[in-house]
Amino acid sequence: MLALLQNTAELGLISSLTVLALFLSYSMLNVCDLSTDGCFTLGATVGAVVALAGHPYLSLPAAMGAGVLSGFITALLQTKMGINSLLSGIIVNTGLYSINIAVMSGSSLLNMNKTETVFTRVRDLLKGTPLSGWSVILVAAAAVALVALFLGLFLRTRLGLAIRATGNNPDMVRSSSINPSFTTIVGLCVSNSFTALSGCLLAQANKSVYIDIGTGMVTVALASLLIGGAFLGRRRMPMRILGMVLGAFIFRLVYTIALRFNMPAFMLKLVSAVIVVAAISIPYMKEQFPMLRRRMLHRRQRGRV
Repeated sequence: MLALLQNTAELGLISSLTVLALFLSYSMLNVCDLSTDGCFTLGATVGAVVALAGHPYLSLPAAMGAGVLSGFITALLQTKMGINSLLSGIIVNTGLYSINIAVMSGSSLLNMNKTETVFTRVRDLLKGTPLSGWSVILVAAAAVALVALFLGLFLRTRLGLAIRATGNNPDMVRSSSINPSFTTIVGLCVSNSFTALSGCLLAQANKSVYIDIGTGMVTVALASLLIGGAFLGRRRMPMRILGMVLGAFIFRLVYTIALRFNMPAFMLKLVSAVIVVAAISIPYMKEQFPMLRRRMLHRRQRGRV
């Protein structure tokens, strides 16, 4: 049980970076970026290749830089070429499949069992201490803390406020002499860098990269975001960011419980879909419940008459 909870914490922390990325693009910028799956894999492949070259620490900024390029292209298709945001994400996601294969030199799998990673470096530093077995959690927690701190401060800057305003009312932003195309490009570049960092950390934690490592990440992140929003969605910005991390933990905990009930691995995608439906529909049903209750009472009274 302790091993499962530790694994849940590790995956929850790593995937929460993608949730924070979606929080910026989907909640703040009001752009549904469907290139998340491909960008996640891009960060994993670039980070793995750099780590295999003997530069584990350099793999993190390299993966984030690749994510920035992915976000830039996605935003460019939307803002400068007139392509719908959903379609531009699908186009970039499709193109990234070939690019990821190319990054891995034509292979669909990279083995990192004998490769030094950020986690092995930290584990060596903590050798002989009580924290020696917690290197993955410590590194992932540090990354999440830095990203959450950056995001909280960034969204309070003038540019961050402009990004939030662009998501709320782009016409008002345009009338205020702010270029919504620029804010969209910056927002997607930043959010995709978080997604790529998440993929890089997961690849190094698993010590392997396969071409489908990012499949379904947009669903996982969206479900986690909606769960976190249900708990801490109407509070101040620091609490909302904390809610995104909490949502990732809850989602991974549901996965852990499903595994404890010996659910087949191929059913986990269905679990993700059910969680997304529940996270979206439950708040709506809560709002509709009083009205439905009044209608039922009214029908009963008419039936008695």
